[in-house]
Amino acid sequence: MRNICKVSFIVAAVMAAGISLNAQEEKKPAAPEASKSETPGKAPTRFFAYEEYEFRSAAEAMPEEKWNYRPAAGMFKDEKPPYGPGEVRTFAEQVKHVACANFMFAAFLDGTKPPEACDKGGPSPAKTRAELLSYLRESFAGLTKSLGAITDKNMYDQVEEKPMPNNRLGVGILSIWHVGDHYGQIAIYLRENGIVPPASRPNPPELK
Repeated sequence: MRNICKVSFIVAAVMAAGISLNAQEEKKPAAPEASKSETPGKAPTRFFAYEEYEFRSAAEAMPEEKWNYRPAAGMFKDEKPPYGPGEVRTFAEQVKHVACANFMFAAFLDGTKPPEACDKGGPSPAKTRAELLSYLRESFAGLTKSLGAITDKNMYDQVEEKPMPNNRLGVGILSIWHVGDHYGQIAIYLRENGIVPPASRPNPPELK
């Protein structure tokens, strides 16, 4: 009798769990319903969040004593390019460049004055690891907000700014690509110092 009661209890529990799961599944909006609230800014913002994790977590993973690491010392054959540095950036310079560029792209999208000379380091006085991480975090927050403000009514508005004339949607895509491009570079910096980028670890840590 006791065994029958136990079995009955288990069956009832499983059925209740199944009903609960079905109810939760029913609450999830179908694709057509979810698309009703979608905007041109939401999709790139979701992807940008992943790029933010990749880059910021990599920056946080590099020990302070390695922030001046430069994978290849010296100039690029004594060239002085009109845009960008004359030699490979240090890790700190990579972080500062991306942070400045994030603010620049946000300014393009918002129609405000962008920071100058981001390719050379930009105007921010941030130098220490703590200062640069704070600067980086603020830049991602600002650009995320600007990306989210892209709508079906303004996404084709022209942005007459360097590096090239574009519309708001195009600038948004370019800004995401830019972070991914530099993440690929600093990921190599980490591995050359025996550090696995957090985004490539089995259990990626949370951002600080």
